[in-house]
Amino acid sequence: MPTVELRFSALPEHVRTARLVAAAVARRAGVDEAVLDEVRLAVGEACSRAVGLHQSHGIEAPVRVALTEDEKQFSIEVGDEAPHATVSNGSVPRVLAALDDPEAEGEDEMGLAVISGLVDDVEVSSSPDGGLIRMSWPTAPEPLPT
Repeated sequence: MPTVELRFSALPEHVRTARLVAAAVARRAGVDEAVLDEVRLAVGEACSRAVGLHQSHGIEAPVRVALTEDEKQFSIEVGDEAPHATVSNGSVPRVLAALDDPEAEGEDEMGLAVISGLVDDVEVSSSPDGGLIRMSWPTAPEPLPT
């Protein structure tokens, strides 16, 4: 299970690099070409969200990205170190950054909604020590030699 790990300073200009690396590794892993734009957009959204959380909380630790190639799937994990709280909205739990700014909460929810719309298999987890967005896509099986 090969893994590429990327850590970058929480600066918006590094998000593009993370998107490019994710697309290259996804292509090598066998993710369908038609899905690569979704991979780029989802990673960009997850990394932008993590950068925003780090900046709004004054966290100097790097944003973490792990790209893992498995036998039948390609997964990406984007981690932040911002404190999070889980809020229940009816029967659907939501994960929000623990921010006092209502506008920032709206941006956080919007980012998660965009990611959910782009990725079929997405998990969002959180704790007071940080959050993690895990996304995965199926890979095409290796063609048999003829």
